[in-house]
Amino acid sequence: MTKRKVIGIGETVLDVIFKNDQPSAAVPGGSTFNAMISLGRTAGVQIPDLDILMVTETGDDHIGDIIVDFMRRNHVSDSAVTRNRGTQSHISMAFLDANNDAQYEFYKDHKHASLQADKVAIPQGFAANDLVLFGSFFAINPVLRPYTSRLLQEAHEAGALLYYDINFRKSHIPDIPDTLENLQQNCRWSTIVRGSAEDFGYLFGTTDPSEIYERHIRPLCPYFICTDSHRPVWVFTPHFTLQIPVAPIQTVSTIGAGDNFNAGFLYGLLNKGITPSEFPTLTTSVWSELVLLAQQFSKQVCQSVYNYVDEGWKPDPLNPPA
Repeated sequence: MTKRKVIGIGETVLDVIFKNDQPSAAVPGGSTFNAMISLGRTAGVQIPDLDILMVTETGDDHIGDIIVDFMRRNHVSDSAVTRNRGTQSHISMAFLDANNDAQYEFYKDHKHASLQADKVAIPQGFAANDLVLFGSFFAINPVLRPYTSRLLQEAHEAGALLYYDINFRKSHIPDIPDTLENLQQNCRWSTIVRGSAEDFGYLFGTTDPSEIYERHIRPLCPYFICTDSHRPVWVFTPHFTLQIPVAPIQTVSTIGAGDNFNAGFLYGLLNKGITPSEFPTLTTSVWSELVLLAQQFSKQVCQSVYNYVDEGWKPDPLNPPA
C-alpha cells in the first residue's frame, strides 16, 4: 500500500525575533514551514508509514544550510527543496509588542525566487489520501506560478485534500491586481480554505466572516474556516455554520499561531483518516473536535518564542460537544 503523504508548499525564511527592539531569537520559519515542522514533531513520530515533505526554495548560503538541516532533524524531507545558486535566503524581522503580537518586516527577493522542475516532482505522484498544505504569497507569486499551479492542479485532479491558508500580508496589497486571479484559482482547487479576518480586510475591505464566506469563498470552495485572534473561530460548510470560542491564554509570542492552527487541524485529519469525499458527512461534533485540536497546537506555540510545538509534545485527548 502506498504511504500517505503530507506535502507542504510554501516559503522558508529565518525569523529574527525582537523584544523591546532587541533580538531575542533567530529560528527557521515560514508559514507552511512552521506547520510542517510541528507535524513532523507529532504525526511524523506517532503515525507509521507517513511521509512528510516540503516543496520550497532557499539560497545556497549558511542560512539555507540551517533551514535544510532543521527540516531533516524534525522528520520533514528536504528532497523537494530547491537551493538557488548565488542567492541569499529570505529573512523576516518579527517585532513583538507589549501584548506579544508581532509586526513584521520582510527581506525577500521574490523576483528571483525559483523552483527546479526536478525538485517539485512529488515521489510516486499525488494520491487521494494525501494532504497538501499551501498558502501565503508563495502560492500566488506570479514568478513561481508555473510551478505552484501545476502542483496544485495535479493534487486536485488526484483527489488529494488541499488545505489553503490565504495568509495575506499588508505589504502585498499593491500586488492584488496581479495575484487575485491566482488566489481565486487556488480556492477552486482547495478542499478547505482558511484565512484570518485581517487577511480579508487587506484583500476585500471586510472582516465580517459571513460576508467573506458568502461573497468571496463559497462560490469557489464550500468549506471555510475564519480565525480572528482571540475572537471565536467560524466554520462554514454548505450544511451548517459553527462558532467555536477561543480560550484566553497568556502569550509569549503569537508568531506561528495561525500556522500551528493549520498543523493541528491536519493532525486531526490524519488521525481520523478523513478524506475529501467524507467532508459532506462530517458532523458538527467532528468539526468542533478538529478546531479544538487546532487550537491546542496554536496555544502550545503561543507559550514560547518558537514557531512550532515542542519536541515530544502531544495534544490532549478531546471530548467534543455532542
